Amino acid sequence: MALNKLTPAKGSLHNSKRVGRGQGSGKGGTSKRGHNGAQSRSGYSRKIGFEGGQMPIQRRLPKRGFKNPFRTEYAAMNLSMVEHYAEKFGVKELSVDFLRDMNIIQKSELVKLLGNGELTKPIQVKFHAASKKALEKLEAAGGSFEKVEV
Repeated sequence: MALNKLTPAKGSLHNSKRVGRGQGSGKGGTSKRGHNGAQSRSGYSRKIGFEGGQMPIQRRLPKRGFKNPFRTEYAAMNLSMVEHYAEKFGVKELSVDFLRDMNIIQKSELVKLLGNGELTKPIQVKFHAASKKALEKLEAAGGSFEKVEV
């Protein structure tokens, strides 16, 4: 047996049906597209969310809530990450300016300290905001928090 002698199993290959080549071929006329309507036309593609004329789900369901344009969004910084960066860079004080200089956060981002993780060393933190849980854990480890104004 050689690679150039391999052939497909008998009956496994079929010629593709050539539609739209006249009535005599048996596959002419509507060419398996049914009669008139959008789906029988060339170039037709169903719109996303189109349900065949039935009222689509996104229009059946009511609107809900709103997006507050004045919301203050913070970049989250957990205690575990604070300790990680303090050890990595060998510092005892972590500030917003330091994080920006190290390209950890973007210039426009505000930073909020969150309480996920544990602190083992006293670290001074200067961020825009902090959660109650984070402040409790920070002070328990002997650290301090200073709020930075925007």
